[in-house]
Amino acid sequence: MSNCFILNKSFRIYAIRGVAGAFHLLCEAERREAVLIDTGLAGELPKLERTLREAGLAWADIKAILLTHGHLDHTGNLARVKELTGAPVQAHAREQAHIDGRFPYRGASRLCGAMEAVGRGVFGYRPVAIDLPLTPEEELPYWGGLRVVHLPGHTAGHCGFYSDRFELLFSGDLFASYWFSTHPPPVFLNSCGELMAASVERVKALRPRYLIPNHYDKFDGDLHRRRFEAWTGRQKGQVANAL
Repeated sequence: MSNCFILNKSFRIYAIRGVAGAFHLLCEAERREAVLIDTGLAGELPKLERTLREAGLAWADIKAILLTHGHLDHTGNLARVKELTGAPVQAHAREQAHIDGRFPYRGASRLCGAMEAVGRGVFGYRPVAIDLPLTPEEELPYWGGLRVVHLPGHTAGHCGFYSDRFELLFSGDLFASYWFSTHPPPVFLNSCGELMAASVERVKALRPRYLIPNHYDKFDGDLHRRRFEAWTGRQKGQVANAL
């Protein structure tokens, strides 16, 4: 299964690939439970439904919806997934303005705001309230334990989720990883880009064994970790300038 990362007999990660990126279903087979990290763009819900069937799970088996941040390509199916699962939405409190479509974009990031405004109209987007605000370093009781890692820069409340058990970090939109380039998000997509460099350093200090961003060419956590290390190692000055 090319979209499934099998960590052991019980723990698996399914990647749901969409137009703009990927979102991830984390399954724990022995407990018949799952947690969803982000929800993709509108129109990608059938892919998630097929993935649930492949994993032998139902909508009610999703126990939480975790958001790395509130951009439209991460929240496009949020309202419908919450309706189908009844699961709580968990995100940093500062992401509510993004989820609601009322964040006051400034400077170059106003282009991001304009693009999202068009997308919300085209897709009939519905905002959803955060049920359980996340706090940095909070330990979440899902998938054997996930720690909230605050990684601001792309947005103020942007967070990653770290599994100590597997030394694996879901890094959201901290960086994108493709065969032709490993890079931070374009400047116009970052609400507080001046904070990005510190977040990159935080991940370097964490030293995960696996890194899974939301934008990549191949579903391979070891590959993305190696690309991240090469990007931040060989190009230290360029990384700082790019952010």
